[in-house]
Amino acid sequence: MTQILHDANKPGEDPPLPARTRWAILAVVLAADVLDLLDSTITNIAAPTITRDLGGGPGLVQWLGASYALALGVLLVPGGRLGDRYGRRRLFLVGLAGFVAASLACGLAPGPAFLVIARLTQGAFGALVVPQGFGILGATWPRDQIGKAFSLFGPVMGLSAVGGPILAGFLVDADVGGLGWRSMFLINLLLGGAALLAALRLLPRDTGDGTAPVDGPGSALIAGAMLGLLGGLIEGSQHGWTGRAPALLLLGLALFAGFCHRQRTAPEPLIRPSLLHNRGFTAGLLLGVVVFAAVAGLLYVVSLFFQQGLGRSPAGTALGLIPLSAGIVVASIACYRLVHRFGRRLAATGLLIILAGCGCLAALVANSGTRVSGWALVPPLLLVGLGMGTCFGTVYDVTIGDIEPAEAGSASGSLNAVQQLANAIGAAAVTTVYFRAVGGGAAHALLVSLAVVGAAVALCLCLVRLLPRTAPEDHGH
Repeated sequence: MTQILHDANKPGEDPPLPARTRWAILAVVLAADVLDLLDSTITNIAAPTITRDLGGGPGLVQWLGASYALALGVLLVPGGRLGDRYGRRRLFLVGLAGFVAASLACGLAPGPAFLVIARLTQGAFGALVVPQGFGILGATWPRDQIGKAFSLFGPVMGLSAVGGPILAGFLVDADVGGLGWRSMFLINLLLGGAALLAALRLLPRDTGDGTAPVDGPGSALIAGAMLGLLGGLIEGSQHGWTGRAPALLLLGLALFAGFCHRQRTAPEPLIRPSLLHNRGFTAGLLLGVVVFAAVAGLLYVVSLFFQQGLGRSPAGTALGLIPLSAGIVVASIACYRLVHRFGRRLAATGLLIILAGCGCLAALVANSGTRVSGWALVPPLLLVGLGMGTCFGTVYDVTIGDIEPAEAGSASGSLNAVQQLANAIGAAAVTTVYFRAVGGGAAHALLVSLAVVGAAVALCLCLVRLLPRTAPEDHGH
């Protein structure tokens, strides 16, 4: 964002657009980001319903969450650089059109494999859209007013995080036109189509820079590595740890080693090597991977427990998770201005609150099993949400606390991509634990999953002291 603000409205450039046009462009960018956020979370609620309809068993549940986040995470950084090369408007339009088409494919999917491929495609096109938004706003808003535009992202994304699963749950239960779960994908034809038409009319043309670098081999290596690792995890959870599962894991590790080598030798790597030589940044990157993977998996297994253990409908599950989503939003807003003052101590506080929430939830389930009441679950889920909201933004704000200004763009892109990859890893890994333990009942499976998540969060507490003490001086300004 620093570079965008620096580049916006340089001397000699065209005068600012009319205010009405600027706000309309902001609405288009926000709409595209909201669609991306909604589709990253809707299968958390709908996965059991989808598997009952299409088959595919636990493997499909795991791939539904992991595939979208995997494609998005792998391609976020290359997507941004493709926008630099070919023009942000062009990539935004291509990405949004592809996202809508992939949503149609998801809604019409005849079987599990087709749906997973469509979800991967959705994530890939989403990765073309998301990185262009800040650049488009930086080119269309005056430098002294752009803060107003960026200030809307937090509240809008927060409301989407709360409203997305609720919308998905009610669409599934409403069975609009007999479509069932398919309607939550097909609604993107209306929402995405409207955003695409508005983008065609409003977004300014830009030529791009044909010399901007794109590390295709690096992207291919990390994509192959993640597919191998996730495929091995999911295959092992279903069919045991012999045969294909260890082979896929070894292939993923080999490709990841190739990716690491590529980052050291490529002229323009996806992650600057100088960033990895920074102890604070590396610790924050590792902490981010672990904590985002843990909580992404936790959200998935809690949703499964609500439906498989407590017998709730998708809409009932969505309503039951409102305390968690509300906690994320409230804590994120409350902590926004506190990061610079408290720094890494705020991240540690968030982790401790997550641990407390997981402990309270485990105690309730251990005591009452699947007879636990929905109202009793409100306090621990709210605690978990408050911890997540306290920790999420803080970790990454503090992680870039002592990097060079010239590295800020690369650091931010890398952290956002790693967050999505962690979501994919967590969706596969924690649900693997859940499904391996579900033979002892849904309550037992949730308790085992909570133990794994708690151990991961405790590990993160050990890494906090390696982070920079504070966020950058200009945080929040």
